[in-house]
Amino acid sequence: MEKGISPLSKITLGFIFFILYAPIFFLIIFSFNSGDTMFDFKGFSLEWYRELFHDTRLLIIVLNTIIVALLSAIISTIIGVLGALAIYYAKKRRTKNLLMSLNNVLIVSPDVIIGASFLILFTMAGIKLGFYSVLLSHIAFSIPIVVLMVLPKLMEMSPSLIDAALDLGASSWNVLTRVIVPFIAPGIFAGFFMALTYSLDDFSVTFFVTGNGFSTLSVEIYSLARRGISLNINALSAILCLVTLLMVVIYQLISVRNKKANELGVYKQ
Repeated sequence: MEKGISPLSKITLGFIFFILYAPIFFLIIFSFNSGDTMFDFKGFSLEWYRELFHDTRLLIIVLNTIIVALLSAIISTIIGVLGALAIYYAKKRRTKNLLMSLNNVLIVSPDVIIGASFLILFTMAGIKLGFYSVLLSHIAFSIPIVVLMVLPKLMEMSPSLIDAALDLGASSWNVLTRVIVPFIAPGIFAGFFMALTYSLDDFSVTFFVTGNGFSTLSVEIYSLARRGISLNINALSAILCLVTLLMVVIYQLISVRNKKANELGVYKQ
């Protein structure tokens, strides 16, 4: 007989969710405040959203952030899938463990160390700090995330699928595009969305490698907050929360569709 969640567990879980989400709801509510402080809600207004959308500089920074996030997510997903395949097909166990260890270095290393390392690297290489330095650093720390998302799906794949495709005359390219990639597609999508989220969210590494004339939302919000709390930050944060929620919903829909497709394929077989 299955036991339900105890009342104490429900209370604890509710308290944890309250601690996590109450500040976000508080922030979103005051983004509609007609006043200019977060201590006195004077009335409903869209003033801060209008001010936000009339701030050309901030809109350019939003566009910069989206472009960097999309490009880094796409490139890191491609490289990450190839890296996961290289680890999966490594013949020696020692080689496979070494590659996994090297892959995990950027994940377990503190962001401050990573950011400082990239700053030193770009300075020594003569790369000007700006769009390309931010893009390269985001690609670098996103690749290990994609590898960790894709590799478990490769481990789940039965070698007999590849052997059967080869026995039927499929080329190596057909095996990759028609057997392996469709099977690991959920891991690829998960890696892409994780890379996209990490890029949009990153502050520590970006703070080190961004230069004059180029900025991202995380760095800009930090700069604005240091000057004093303005409710246009609330409006911007509320929009980011909405975008994040939409990304989560899209990812869940894709996951459910892929799961149903896999179940249907198994049923047909």
